[in-house]
Amino acid sequence: MTRVQQIGVVIGLAIVALLTILRAGDPGIFKLIRGVTFDEYQRLVPRTFEPMPVRVIDIDEASLREFGQWPWPRDRLALLVDRLSEMGAAAIAFDVLFSEPDRLSPRNIVREVIGIDPSIAEKLPDNDEIFARSIAEKPVVLGFGLSNEGSYRPPVKAGFAFTGESPVSAPPHLGASTPLRPHLETNAAGLGHISLNPGNPSPVVRAVPLFLTDGEQLYPNLAVEALRVAQGASTYVLSGAPDHAGIMTSAKIGDFVVPLTAAGELWLYVTPDRAERYISVRQVLAPGGVSTETAAAINGSILFVGTSAAGLQDIRVTALGENVPGVSLHAQAAEQILSGQFLSRPDWADGLEILVIAVLGCLLVVVTTFVSPAVALVCGLLITAMALVASWLSFLYAGLLFDPLAPIVSGSITHFAATSFKILVIDRERREVRRAFGHYLSPSLLHRIEHNRDALRLGGDDRELTVMFVDVRNFTEMSERLAPTDVVAFLNTLLDALSRHVVANEGTLDKFIGDSIMAFWNAPVDVADHETKAVRTALAMRETLAELNAGDAFGFGPDQEVGIGIGIHTGLACVGNMGAKTRFNYSAVGDAVNVAARIESSCKEVGFDILISDSTARSVQGMALIEAGALPLKGKSNRTQILAVVGDERVAASPEFAALEVVHRQLMQALQSHSRNSRKLIGTAKVRAVQVIGGLAEFYQRISGRADHFREVPEGIENSAAD
Repeated sequence: MTRVQQIGVVIGLAIVALLTILRAGDPGIFKLIRGVTFDEYQRLVPRTFEPMPVRVIDIDEASLREFGQWPWPRDRLALLVDRLSEMGAAAIAFDVLFSEPDRLSPRNIVREVIGIDPSIAEKLPDNDEIFARSIAEKPVVLGFGLSNEGSYRPPVKAGFAFTGESPVSAPPHLGASTPLRPHLETNAAGLGHISLNPGNPSPVVRAVPLFLTDGEQLYPNLAVEALRVAQGASTYVLSGAPDHAGIMTSAKIGDFVVPLTAAGELWLYVTPDRAERYISVRQVLAPGGVSTETAAAINGSILFVGTSAAGLQDIRVTALGENVPGVSLHAQAAEQILSGQFLSRPDWADGLEILVIAVLGCLLVVVTTFVSPAVALVCGLLITAMALVASWLSFLYAGLLFDPLAPIVSGSITHFAATSFKILVIDRERREVRRAFGHYLSPSLLHRIEHNRDALRLGGDDRELTVMFVDVRNFTEMSERLAPTDVVAFLNTLLDALSRHVVANEGTLDKFIGDSIMAFWNAPVDVADHETKAVRTALAMRETLAELNAGDAFGFGPDQEVGIGIGIHTGLACVGNMGAKTRFNYSAVGDAVNVAARIESSCKEVGFDILISDSTARSVQGMALIEAGALPLKGKSNRTQILAVVGDERVAASPEFAALEVVHRQLMQALQSHSRNSRKLIGTAKVRAVQVIGGLAEFYQRISGRADHFREVPEGIENSAAD
């Protein structure tokens, strides 16, 4: 194992340890993702709706239109209880709070009327008393809510028996509850809390606490209390962990055993909301009596009285994403218990998921470190697939809830971190190699070699290139005065400063030939507008050299400035790897290369530092160019038209250059026509040139000695320049 691999393993294992600790802490985001995952399982396979002796007696919109707005007078609720009891209801559970006196009671209304003898009010009926008499000796369960004020706790109508250690401290805590009217509380057969998800900020109701605790006493919820009353049972039998207090595993309610979470919650396994579950109060209280079908549905059923009216704001969200009345969830909990279809998350599920994260994380670290990224990726995908399949099959066939996402997310983070480390190491090594070869090859060539497996072969391709040659003026004389080490230092300083502009403008540095630079554009990759980029490079070199001379970067003193000549030509050349099979260079050869070299040599004769051929100039738009004549180049049968590069677009737009252009055109005409006025125009051009760029003075100084370059331009000149 290499040192890098050792570091990778240590970092990977540290990440696995952190993720394992994080999962053991089970932060809120993990709980949220886990809940959403289980919701998706239910949406794929919801609980099948089966007719059960459970119904919702619905205070719906039709009932409100029939009997008026809520709350109704409780004598009407007494009538409802009597009707339901007469039809054989097994239990009647109210998902309604009766904590305040009935304001619509005749006795209470008269008491509020000023001037009426209070004794008259006592003779009037009281709706609360009527309701209390109605529920007496009937299987009625009243609901109570949780309160943040006071210390009231309702009486418990059933006993509790325990197996194992005491689970009394397991359920959510009940600090206080809303008080019920005393005579209602006394006459009710059962009391149950109506809170569906106390203390849970999620709007989705996934699990319902079947019991609450104040630390000493347990309090059942509405659904299980209705189920107990319907069976005539008097005691809940709760199972705790055999060796640990404060854990609840199951509850026996009459003949039904319900698996619970450690906190005494029932995981709701819901069905899509169905109309068959609801019976409107309007139907029950119809003056002509109920239909035979409705009476049959009520007979022997557990009935939950609640509201689906939107204005009463008792709407909840199920795991299926449906907005349903809260009372229907109490009914679904009772249905689920009667059907025996349960979801269960074993108390050892958290431990198993934590262990899976640790083991699979360590496996991924080892695989990612010692095998190829492709194999590691395949292993990661297999682990992901296995986790999803195992979790899904457990839900589908056993109703067990195991979280697949925590191991998957943790494994993905581990794999990403280990792979990233490996890639960073490889990239660092690649950068080292690239840095080493970058001294010899241009970045574009390195890119070509890295991405083209055929790049390292002998041979070339014909391409249109823009070729540049740069040469130091009077280098021979300079080198005679300097020691060899000083010559090397001078060249390194100059060539390094100039060659950077080639790379910056997407050019390829071909070679350094003594005091010269050869570069080209449009190979090995296509470069858009390569002619202009080559000219911009030359202008940047001119500016850089001026800065070096001004700062005496070469140590020659202010009186000895270094000069360069630059020649640029665009034409067809063969570019590729050239040399022997064991050692070769990426270079360009051809007539275009020769023409560029000859143009650079002509800079001395012309007396200007940047010259380009007309084939290059045709593609360079907006820059300050002036004609420099048609020069006879060595090895060429025809003369080549060249232009001097005065400056960029800013210079071209200046009034000084515009004035110079006018004089220069007049001078060209005078030279072509052998006009005696040419000498005077040269003097004027010199004056104008100084206002644009200093180097042009020598250009015009020498122009009279090369008058032939501007006369009788032979046919085929432009063609020869493009060859």
